[in-house]
Amino acid sequence: MVASFSSRGPSSICPGILKPHIIGSGGSILAASPFPIDKRKSNSKSNFNMMLGTSMSCPHLSGIAALLKSSQPDWSPVAIKCAIMTTAEVVNQKGQPITDETLQPASVFAIGTGHPNSSRANDPGLVYDIKPLDYIPYLCGKNYTDRHVGILLQGKVNCSLEKPIYEAQLNYPPFSIVLGLTHQTYTREVTNVGKADSSDTVKVAPPQGISVSIKPKLISQR
Repeated sequence: MVASFSSRGPSSICPGILKPHIIGSGGSILAASPFPIDKRKSNSKSNFNMMLGTSMSCPHLSGIAALLKSSQPDWSPVAIKCAIMTTAEVVNQKGQPITDETLQPASVFAIGTGHPNSSRANDPGLVYDIKPLDYIPYLCGKNYTDRHVGILLQGKVNCSLEKPIYEAQLNYPPFSIVLGLTHQTYTREVTNVGKADSSDTVKVAPPQGISVSIKPKLISQR
């Protein structure tokens, strides 16, 4: 269940990227503690306490990322992040949809891509990746100066030479589409990190009233 205090999307600053990306275990977590939380029990010899919040969810997700980096040292930070997202679970241990604090199925703006599955993340089949230079047209489009973008990317940048893009055009697996009066096209590039000579069929379940076409529908890996 997603706790009521868990942050929700969408993002007002970057509406084209699904927020949150993912959720982590952050409620009633049994954690090691050097001192008792209840100061009235200062004589307690317990080395553990029940804790909650990002102080718990962040270490869980960071630990999964560290395990993946150890297992897949050639993967970039973005590839690791995307592997965690594309293999996440949207159902609980009973196979039912993850719920929110009202006990109703949680929306994507509450769970993002879902709850991480560390075992599956180590073998995602396909990964999305983004190189540092890929961020230049996006950052320039956000009206940052050449100097600001250059500091972030540790190099010289000339935004006047860049064609601005929106955040939804970055090569992330989850993205949000702001509907308009005309059709929209989004491109994604994936890298096979699984078995060679395999193929995947792309499927989508669009909301009512929305038409989606995919090209190509069959992805062959070498």
